[in-house]
Amino acid sequence: MAQVDEPGRAAANTGMTPEYQEIYDDPMFAELRRRFRRLVFPLVAAFLAWYGLYVVCATYATDFMANELVGRINVGLVFGLLQFASTFGIAYYYAKRAATTLDPLSTSLADRFNAAGGHK
Repeated sequence: MAQVDEPGRAAANTGMTPEYQEIYDDPMFAELRRRFRRLVFPLVAAFLAWYGLYVVCATYATDFMANELVGRINVGLVFGLLQFASTFGIAYYYAKRAATTLDPLSTSLADRFNAAGGHK
């Protein structure tokens, strides 16, 4: 387990290569991690809440889920299909946002790391 000398920073005795330690200590890397967390955590929380609602309704609101909407298509089936749609929607949203907010920083850091001889 790594020693921590300040929030989120590994102590120098972690066995990291100097190139990696330099990138790890860079404020751009801290910004990249912050942006990643600000993007991913709300998406995960929203999806888990949505999925939890589906499970709770399927378990305790069976009469509601059994309501037929069109022919033999009921609310439960629509909720289930919306789980797939929301998964693809979240993946699409993540890819678009990552391309504009995460990728430029990560590319810059990776280029610096590789130029310093970090990738062997």
